[in-house]
Amino acid sequence: MRTRTTLILLGIVIAVGLYIRFYESKRPNTEEANRRAQNILNFDREKIDGIVIQNGDDRIELKRVNNKWRMEAPVKDSADSSTIDSLLFDLEGWQKEATIKGKEIEASKNGMAEYGVSKAKLRLKLQGPGAPPEILFGNNAALEGRTYVRLENSKDVFLAPISIKNEISKKPDEFRDRKLTDIVATQVTRVAFKTPAGEMEVQKQGDHWQIVKPLRARADDQKVNDVIAQITTSRIAQFAGDDRGDLHRYGLAEPRGTVTLFTSDKNQGQLLQIGGVPEKEKDQVYVRFAPRSFVFTVPKAIEQVLNTKPNDIRDRHLVRFDQNQLDRITIDAPGKSKAVLARKGENWTIANHDNLPANPAEVHRLIDTLSNEQVTKFVDDVSSDLPKYGLDKPQLIVTLSSFASENTAETKAGEHPLTTVAFGRVEGNDVFARVGDEPFILAVRRALLDDLFADPLQWQELTIFNFKPEQIHRFAVVTDREQSLTRGANNQWQWVAGSGAINTINVQSLLNTLAKLHAVRWVANVPPQAFEKPQFVITFTTSPDDKALHKLTIGGPAGDGMWLARTDERQGTFVLSNPDLNALRLSLVETPTASPTPTASVAPAMSVSPAPSQ
Repeated sequence: MRTRTTLILLGIVIAVGLYIRFYESKRPNTEEANRRAQNILNFDREKIDGIVIQNGDDRIELKRVNNKWRMEAPVKDSADSSTIDSLLFDLEGWQKEATIKGKEIEASKNGMAEYGVSKAKLRLKLQGPGAPPEILFGNNAALEGRTYVRLENSKDVFLAPISIKNEISKKPDEFRDRKLTDIVATQVTRVAFKTPAGEMEVQKQGDHWQIVKPLRARADDQKVNDVIAQITTSRIAQFAGDDRGDLHRYGLAEPRGTVTLFTSDKNQGQLLQIGGVPEKEKDQVYVRFAPRSFVFTVPKAIEQVLNTKPNDIRDRHLVRFDQNQLDRITIDAPGKSKAVLARKGENWTIANHDNLPANPAEVHRLIDTLSNEQVTKFVDDVSSDLPKYGLDKPQLIVTLSSFASENTAETKAGEHPLTTVAFGRVEGNDVFARVGDEPFILAVRRALLDDLFADPLQWQELTIFNFKPEQIHRFAVVTDREQSLTRGANNQWQWVAGSGAINTINVQSLLNTLAKLHAVRWVANVPPQAFEKPQFVITFTTSPDDKALHKLTIGGPAGDGMWLARTDERQGTFVLSNPDLNALRLSLVETPTASPTPTASVAPAMSVSPAPSQ
């Protein structure tokens, strides 16, 4: 008995649950029910696929096709989807403020005529599954901003806000799409221009634009996209007429120019013809856009596309390469020297100089410089006379490459050039250049050559010494005499050569600079006389047995208040800053304190006479 009762109760619970789930849950709650009761119309706007507006003799028919709105009458054209969606949204929330019952109207003297809804000139009909009855719009009410409306299947009249009436009382052209085209710039893959200057064509290859006519050259992605955007974002000012009549009056029988947009290689493209200027609206121009079969006016700024020439949209970057693929940089001065920089993980080395670490800041500066370098002038589109520009025997060649250490399915092991730049003769502030197998002669800044070091030594790290000051056990400073110190008991400095009270503050400052010495930069082509008479020489050891000897030689001036220097541990010559030089030549002897006199002066213990400028 208990089991049977339990099963019966369980069945009741399931039935109630199903009722709530499939019936009650779908019924509107009290608040929703009240809102729907106040609505003039209740419908699902997603199911509305047509709208008919009858305004006197004017009839506007709108249809939703492939989720886009089109006007079917009085003309066939694209409709403004945002305007129509806004109308449907407003209709959903359109509520009556008062209801005049049909019986009350029939009892009145004037009946429906009083409200103007019996033979309404303005009507609105929604089409589609579950569409509401046709709406008849009558007279405006005495209450400002209100009007009378009636549904076709009802004798009741509603007092409602006039907003919907205003929205549908527009001219047909106000429901037409004022965007010239639905194409967005990112969809365009090819553009063909016909202008008074000639024909030009650009095509997208991968992620970049290329000029393919009248020459083949890299195009500036941003400039091409800007030209396309002038068309795709253009707004129609006036609907002048259809294109089946005489086009001479619009200057479109023989257009001044055309632009054709292609979104794929398979379609025929969308043709834009640009004609004359209206007599009254001088800030507009007539255009014909073939897909819509109408003549429009648009802002005159669109004429700028007719002035576009190949050089206007050419990529002015010297080279275009993917920095993520860059593994090798080779800088070759034929017959002189060559530097090969190689990426090792996140670091760079000098591959043809024992894979010594390269100066990372200098390498990244070079990559950024090459990536951003702009052509100053397009000199010649045909490289038929290379000797004229010194490019038959370039003074410098830069090769950017990727590098694979092993064979893979995609690529073979070894170096794979990404691009090559050859630099020829210098002319004024420019140097002539040629990129890869491109047939063009270009001009770039002469100063760019100063950033391209063919000497591998110039790519060395800037760290000269990397010790802790307390690691230095003994050091000597040699000018016209030698002064040397060593660490004694209790870490105290003692003279090995020299005398007098030791200036421990200056000694510590010298050690701090020496232990962490950095170059300003490495230099090439240093004249031998720069080190014929060194300013001074510093030697030091970093072990108590004095076997690990390090030597620093300071030579002549390098300009800008800096000095040339060398160390026996590294090849090449580097530039030493003046503050570092001053720290290294501090007096090691404590200067006695003396009463100042008007004519007295204290001579420094160490003096450095600048060498003559080289």
